[in-house]
Amino acid sequence: MLQLHASGQAGRTTTSTSPTTALRALLTGLCLLASTGGAQAQASLDAMVMEEAQQAGFPAMAAAVVSKGQLMAVGTGGTRRVGTHIPVTHADRFHIGSDTKAMTALMAAMMIEEGKLRWDSTLAEIFPELAAGMDAGVRRVTVKQLLSHTSGFPSDNADFDTLLAKIPAQPGNLSDQRYWMVQQVAGKALASEPGTSFAYSNLGYTLAGAVIERASGTSWEEMIVQRVFTPLGLKTAGIGPQASVGRVDAPLGHTLEGGKLKAMLSSPQADNPLVISPAGTVHMSVQDFARWGGWMAGQGKRPPHLVKPETMKKLVTPVISMAATATASTTVAGAAEYALGWATKDMPWTSYPLAFHGGSNGMNKAYIWIDTRRDASIVVMTNVAIPSTDEVMLKLGGKLYGRYLSSAK
Repeated sequence: MLQLHASGQAGRTTTSTSPTTALRALLTGLCLLASTGGAQAQASLDAMVMEEAQQAGFPAMAAAVVSKGQLMAVGTGGTRRVGTHIPVTHADRFHIGSDTKAMTALMAAMMIEEGKLRWDSTLAEIFPELAAGMDAGVRRVTVKQLLSHTSGFPSDNADFDTLLAKIPAQPGNLSDQRYWMVQQVAGKALASEPGTSFAYSNLGYTLAGAVIERASGTSWEEMIVQRVFTPLGLKTAGIGPQASVGRVDAPLGHTLEGGKLKAMLSSPQADNPLVISPAGTVHMSVQDFARWGGWMAGQGKRPPHLVKPETMKKLVTPVISMAATATASTTVAGAAEYALGWATKDMPWTSYPLAFHGGSNGMNKAYIWIDTRRDASIVVMTNVAIPSTDEVMLKLGGKLYGRYLSSAK
């Protein structure tokens, strides 16, 4: 089950040692879409990505840098499936896990700008037919609190696992199942008073998805395709496992079993349950992930203008400190704060906070950093989740920042 890390990442924890199996160096070409850079930059970035993957024992990695809306550099290296020689490409879909949360927060912001919700709309107002049976605390939970993990709903626990285990028996579409989840938790006491403390809650984001569905009159899945993927040109973006059933047409996720990497073929077990998609089941290519990061970093400077610039700023403005989180990792030293689908933190390679997030479904990991001062973004992705993954990805993010953005104006 998903857990919180100080990096803002939701992912399953693992304790096995890293694999030592040697991986064949499989390099793909570098795509350079901006006028900055050149052949030298192409070769060095591609080599950097491959070197990090080889040293860490990862099947594959991908990374990209965007500045002022232009893709400065992108690199991929490795294999889609451990033990094979299927090179990853720039168009390959990687899973972004909880980095999906920022998109869910954006969709809620759209509903707010359209007057269909308010940041302080409560669950009692949104679901009036359930209000009479709601716990007093649940009645007061607001949209903003759901998106900032301050709702009082708990972090993932045994009760959440039990709830998810019952989902397959529930009739209807995913929207119906999310509404069923609202019904199930409405009468239960919260873990804390709304708005008073931080608890990274995938349940909370699933409920936020149900809120968006009630406000929009459409499913979360349809809305993210129509209102986020399509206008932003995220042509490779999708929901669920990144590979097709029975095919290795994308980098497969990997876990550790007995100290060895195990590839996860596409199946329901290869991703989080679809009912919690608002919390983290999106996949896309590294180029599309960079396109998303570059658009967010621009804070409304460039089309499409999906929400107002002031709303984009609100999405990355801190709401609460994450420092007291019991399950926080020390992967990123120092205290982070959480905004609305984004965390903010001073990175080891910056002198001011960046908005960022990390995501994992326990088999893949992805990090995204956005520097709104420099209008720039860095993304790093891999198709494995092992104890060293966070450290390796942070290291690569720092190298890319130093090489491409440290002197940018």
